[in-house]
Amino acid sequence: MAFDGITISALVSEVKKKVLGGRIDKIYQPESDEIVMNIRSLGNAYKLVLSANPSHPRLFFSSKQHANPQNPPLFCMVLRKHLQSGKIVDVAQPSLERIVNIYVESMNEMGDYSVKKLVLEIMGRHSNLILVDEDERVLDCVKHITHDKSSVREVLPGKEYELPPSQHKRNIRDLSYDDFYVLAKENRDRKLQQLVYTGYTGIAPQSADEVCYRAALDSSAIVSQVEKGAMDRLYNSLNSLRSFIEREEYTPELASDQYGKILDFAPYEMKRFDGMEKTRFDTMSELIEFYYAHKDFVYRMNQKTQDLKHLINSNIERCVKKKEIQQRTLKEIENRDKYQLYGELITANIYSIKKGMTTVTLPNYYSENMKEVTIPLDGELTPSENAQKYFKKYNKEKRTFAALQTQIVSNDEELDYLESVLTAVENCQDEQDIKDIREELRDEGYIKRLKQQKGIKTNKKSAPMHYVSSDGFDIYVGKNNKQNDELTLRFAKSSDIWLHTKNIPGSHVIIVTEGRSVPDTTLTQAATLAAYYSKGQNSALVPVDYTEKRNVKKPGGAKPGFVIYTTNKTAYITPTEEAVKAIKQV
Repeated sequence: MAFDGITISALVSEVKKKVLGGRIDKIYQPESDEIVMNIRSLGNAYKLVLSANPSHPRLFFSSKQHANPQNPPLFCMVLRKHLQSGKIVDVAQPSLERIVNIYVESMNEMGDYSVKKLVLEIMGRHSNLILVDEDERVLDCVKHITHDKSSVREVLPGKEYELPPSQHKRNIRDLSYDDFYVLAKENRDRKLQQLVYTGYTGIAPQSADEVCYRAALDSSAIVSQVEKGAMDRLYNSLNSLRSFIEREEYTPELASDQYGKILDFAPYEMKRFDGMEKTRFDTMSELIEFYYAHKDFVYRMNQKTQDLKHLINSNIERCVKKKEIQQRTLKEIENRDKYQLYGELITANIYSIKKGMTTVTLPNYYSENMKEVTIPLDGELTPSENAQKYFKKYNKEKRTFAALQTQIVSNDEELDYLESVLTAVENCQDEQDIKDIREELRDEGYIKRLKQQKGIKTNKKSAPMHYVSSDGFDIYVGKNNKQNDELTLRFAKSSDIWLHTKNIPGSHVIIVTEGRSVPDTTLTQAATLAAYYSKGQNSALVPVDYTEKRNVKKPGGAKPGFVIYTTNKTAYITPTEEAVKAIKQV
């Protein structure tokens, strides 16, 4: 999937058609690298998203509601000062590069009209949003690029704005037959695909593959080994792409394989995926919003939960190391009973043992055949002192064993708890879920609790996920351990059905029965949810236990989410995203 210059040209065309001449009503910055502009144009309202996300930089019209931070970042305030209420007078893409310039006419502090330029540079991890004044000086940018970060180009307030370094590619809009063959001669040892995407701006490797496919050529063929007639077909295919861009006849589509996995998207018909599942979209924005919705969500959640995952994994690692030490210690003291035997045999034969002896062989009267035992002795000690030494060693290891039993149970419970919290973090659906887990970890002492400032209210807790089965039964899924406790111990009635993955960290799932018999289809759907929202999400035949809630208890002093249960049955489920999406979510 490539957000190349051709895709951007389709988006720029769409933006110009919809908001050219429109006014910027409001500006938000929901993420550190993302801007949302509410624009009114010809009686319509649009939300234009400009994102400099290092993984998914993009530009598109959004149909969704975006969060408005309570305290806008500095860059957002600068944009509001210079662009809010301004008129969009032009939208341009220089030379089919991955750059979008939005020109906005607004009134400055002196009451004069001037045109500012908001630049979106789509360059992977170097992507940026830059506000430039009429003198081509940077007013501010989302990412300040100092000389330490880049020796090629500084991007800082007050500095003159410079375009990113040129890659010395040709503009496909200037494509000519003679120049194409000059380029082919210069790149005779390259593959056809490389000739196309390294030779012309705005073309990604995927688009180069499409150009080769339409010319009935193998994209991996070497230029020097391709005959002239075939090269002419490649030129014609490129020229057809140039003509398509000039006409702006974009037909956005997305191609998927038989399993629903997205293969690619483009603003044109992808001939190389003929025979595959294709989805057409009315606009490029709709396609982009659809494609990046999940990817961007996963990226944002990973960014926001990175510190939590590090904290939990560090504690899991601590518990695992402790477990290894405990098991090693158990191994070391597994023969502790022999020290008691040594002490008793020495005491029983004390008069036959002399000080200074280093070993003694005595009959073991505890064994059936009175088998002899050789016992090491300390020659500096009396027989009585040697016996006491062994009794002390036995009693010490006996106490160690008893203490280890308690420690092992406690450590295993903590390890299970931390694994369940990590699973909850992986399944977070919004920022409130993350905040709930932070609060839970504070309550359990893993995060230091800060003194709450006066006048600041605590956030409301998030609600569990709510599904309705195909038979009309309400199904609730806990998002974290505290929510699991709330669902199971306070919300669920005795006759409701409780489900949880067997010996695998995951969510508590409740089927609200209202005294009715639960059909197998509902049980299967609830078990699918339990398996999907667990550590076994990507496994096959995940065991899911289910029983009536009356059979579920919480031991005193147990950690959040931990329960014990009896008289359960087990279902084996292979969870899939498609199966979960098929269940109606409220």
